[in-house]
Amino acid sequence: MSAENELQKTIDRLYEMPADRIDREEASSAWNALRRELNKGTVRAAEPSGGEWRVNPWVKKGILLAFRIGRAERWPDSGSFPFFDKATMAVKQIGEQDGIRIVPGGSAVRDGAYLGTGVVMMPPSYVNIGAYVGTDTMIDSHALVGSCAQIGSRVHLSAAAQIGGVLEPVGSFPVIIEDGVFIGGNCGIYEGTHIRPGAVIASGVILTGSTPVYDLVRETILRRDGGRPLTIPEGAVVIAGSRPIGHPFATRHGLAAYTPVIVKYRDERTDAATALEESLR
Repeated sequence: MSAENELQKTIDRLYEMPADRIDREEASSAWNALRRELNKGTVRAAEPSGGEWRVNPWVKKGILLAFRIGRAERWPDSGSFPFFDKATMAVKQIGEQDGIRIVPGGSAVRDGAYLGTGVVMMPPSYVNIGAYVGTDTMIDSHALVGSCAQIGSRVHLSAAAQIGGVLEPVGSFPVIIEDGVFIGGNCGIYEGTHIRPGAVIASGVILTGSTPVYDLVRETILRRDGGRPLTIPEGAVVIAGSRPIGHPFATRHGLAAYTPVIVKYRDERTDAATALEESLR
């Protein structure tokens, strides 16, 4: 049995135990082993597999186990600004050798998150535990990468973009954003959403697993299908739109409901408008 399979087996067993029966030393050892692999990006909460994505519930179990065994403590932060968190939830240690830029101004990365080479974090921004952020991705000011979110390479998360976290249920899909996606300012991408490579999500769009998306180009409505997430197609350009509400009261008052709309698929003009500025790196 491989070391990863052995770790998975240990975490699955410990997770099912009542809190008062867990061997804290064994649980701490298992969590530290998982944390190291999450930091390296060799183990992920979800990963591509044969053109699709596979969720690894045992990874979320390990993170939840760390919360369960950790006690809240006062942590020193650069010797001046203390914070209080579970003892198992440290701040990720990043060095020059990692090739990551975290601009001063209040950003943080929790230990157990992976950041690829060339990632840039503008202040303030935050990457939570279990998240995976691919190479050369830009995380702009006030942007959040939630727990276990999977972000590809050369993604641009614009200012105030919120990428939701998903820890429970352990088998649920985290938010998945593939390579080359552009997320506009003030967007919210939440549980049950999968965005394929090269898509553009315009400013102010909100996507959740229960949000229907109207594709004007292909004349279809995209929805979550059973256990599969809402999937935005490759290269789709999504804007915030509206549709009329059929209720008589709504008709009398001209009311409409928000809905995201795919208005086109990427072309040269879209590529130029969303190109990452290399000099920023």
